[in-house]
Amino acid sequence: MRTDSRLSRVLHVLLHMARHDGPMTSEHIANMLDTNPVVVRRTLAGLREAGYVRSGAGKHGGWTMACDLREVTLLDIHRAVGGPHLFAIGVDNQHPDCAVEKVVNQALGDALQRAEAILIESLGNVVLADLAQRFDQLCVARGVDQQAQNSDLS
Repeated sequence: MRTDSRLSRVLHVLLHMARHDGPMTSEHIANMLDTNPVVVRRTLAGLREAGYVRSGAGKHGGWTMACDLREVTLLDIHRAVGGPHLFAIGVDNQHPDCAVEKVVNQALGDALQRAEAILIESLGNVVLADLAQRFDQLCVARGVDQQAQNSDLS
């Protein structure tokens, strides 16, 4: 089964954007993510509506950060991009009167609910600034210039 990497990919873009001087075009971001600019614009539209990024048109247009990285959590970003349910597994309700299905659904439902609560709490406890700081530390530890690293289409 293919996983939904939208959150990871958007966080990647946001960290590059936070360290980039000037706007980043949809084409540049699409190249970075190996996708097309329409997908980038559609994905970043939710972030723009939430006030996390802004976009400008024209020759010098593109996407820029519009928020304080210390105030935006990973959960905020997940919600802004309209991320899918946190888990792809769920319960089946084809036979609601079946006692076996009820027992199975109860066990799975409870486990999924607890796991989702833990994941939501974890995502809510990490702000973008935490990731930016780790990125900066990694660049320093590797002896890599952050600006050069940021201009890389990694």
